[in-house]
Amino acid sequence: MQSTNSMKNLFQKSVSKRNWVYSLVTITVFVLAVTFLFQEGMKKTVSLSVNGEEQLVRTNAANVKEIFAELEIEVDSKDYLNPSGDSEVYHDMKVKWEPAKKLSLNMSGQTWQVKTTADTVQEFLSKENIEVNEKDNLSHELTASIEEDMMISLEQAFAWTLVDGTKEQEAWSTSITVADFLKQHDIKLNKDDRIEPALDTKLSEGASVEIVRVEKVTDVVEESKNFSVETRKDEDLTSGTEEVVQKGEEGLVEKTYDIVLENGKEVSRKLSSEKIVKESVNQVVSIGTKVLVADVSRETQTTEAAAEKKESASQPVQVVSTAASAPAESTPVVQTVASPKKESTEEPESGKELLVSSTAYTASCNGCSGITATGIDLKANPGLKVIAVDPAVIPLGSKVYVEGYGYAIAGDTGGAIKGNKIDVFIPTKEEAYRWGNRQVKINILP
Repeated sequence: MQSTNSMKNLFQKSVSKRNWVYSLVTITVFVLAVTFLFQEGMKKTVSLSVNGEEQLVRTNAANVKEIFAELEIEVDSKDYLNPSGDSEVYHDMKVKWEPAKKLSLNMSGQTWQVKTTADTVQEFLSKENIEVNEKDNLSHELTASIEEDMMISLEQAFAWTLVDGTKEQEAWSTSITVADFLKQHDIKLNKDDRIEPALDTKLSEGASVEIVRVEKVTDVVEESKNFSVETRKDEDLTSGTEEVVQKGEEGLVEKTYDIVLENGKEVSRKLSSEKIVKESVNQVVSIGTKVLVADVSRETQTTEAAAEKKESASQPVQVVSTAASAPAESTPVVQTVASPKKESTEEPESGKELLVSSTAYTASCNGCSGITATGIDLKANPGLKVIAVDPAVIPLGSKVYVEGYGYAIAGDTGGAIKGNKIDVFIPTKEEAYRWGNRQVKINILP
């Protein structure tokens, strides 16, 4: 009996202990349920848009950032998030998130990895503050959509100078070769054209490219051909005189030239051929060889001796060499010498008398040939009496008598002998100096 009572007591204790556990569990569950229901009741409903897709999220997050933490979504700083991650969460809040796309940007020879939320290439470049003009080389259309792992290349154009022949202009291009630029703009080079720098040279900002346009042409011209002068000796003509027997005529030659033009200007001309269109006709001239020698036999030693006794005033006079002793158009050489002492007193034959200014010349000056205008060799015949005259006053070949000089022949001319002026030939400089410059009477003998 005691044993039975003991079992009852133990059973009752066991039931009592089990009831207590059940009660505790029940209380705990109730608390948890109440807590859960409280928390659920405190959650806020948030509308979350991810890449254009919307979903409702109930959250107890204090800010937007915690919402993505609860969802185990990593948000990058380049992602689009609105409102911002620090914004406080409220009921029926709308949150928009667009993750940034990764792409590569190649520009100026360098490549960057970039993240962007831009929808188009134009929007992307605008966000990156990159300006694009119509001359730039862009790998995509501006309206193209941005895609993940996209590669965008941009070659920016620069200014340089193009000189094509005589035309200069400002050109724009990207960093390409000269040949590529010419091809792009349909600029053709002819066979002989030159270009600087070379075609394979890469263009750079501020560069200058010059095209020299070379043109080869042919020019045919007609030129006159001078005639030759053929001379013949004529014993019937007085020495120093000429007579045209046959008048010369110029010929005509057709010449062909190869001409090189650079930018329209002639730089070279080469004679390639010539053809005679009309032959020239030689001019034939008869040259007189008949020499008139002055008659000096009438001058005697007595006359010369008498002349030596006369002396004029001691006033200096001038001697000018103007005839065969010097070139015809040379300026007379003036020297001061003593007055002459020798004069001829022989009476002349009758004839036309003139009062003339006279000087003296020799045949031994520097550069003098000694040959007179009528062909008399004064160096070979120093004893001849010859005077230089103006043929318009005293005809060449005339026999004359010169006061103080004697009988002579008008056989020479001189550049300074004009009008009533003569130049008497005297073999030596000393005697010529003594003659000086004087007024004399001259008789032109018949």
